[in-house]
Amino acid sequence: MATIFSRIVAGEIPSYKIAEDDKYYAFLDINPVAPGHTLVIPKNEVDYIFDLNDEEYLGLQLFAKRVAEAIKQAIPCTRVGVAVMGLEVPHTHIHLIPINKEADMNFFKEKASLTQEEMAEIAAKISQNFGNTQSELY
Repeated sequence: MATIFSRIVAGEIPSYKIAEDDKYYAFLDINPVAPGHTLVIPKNEVDYIFDLNDEEYLGLQLFAKRVAEAIKQAIPCTRVGVAVMGLEVPHTHIHLIPINKEADMNFFKEKASLTQEEMAEIAAKISQNFGNTQSELY
């Protein structure tokens, strides 16, 4: 059975899409730690990040870097924090979270409460900046 993330990629479940190419997909987390909290996934459904082959792993990291650059341009923050835990959904995913201090990466604090309009506005702003990012392999 396909994971919820595979169903999002297939268009069966809506998402606030940030960016995609033929191998990777980025979208806003619907339970964000902070506004702009984005998930970056490979379209190929692999449970554990270190089970990706080297090409997929490097491609995912480069795609995530471009997304992080777009987040930094769109959301006022000091850095974009990165976390890979992967226990809640058995599909590799990278969390990118705009932060100003280390405590901003606390996944156990109360989640940000955003309206659909706010989510759509944030997604559009980050997505717009994604086109301004570059990577040596793309």
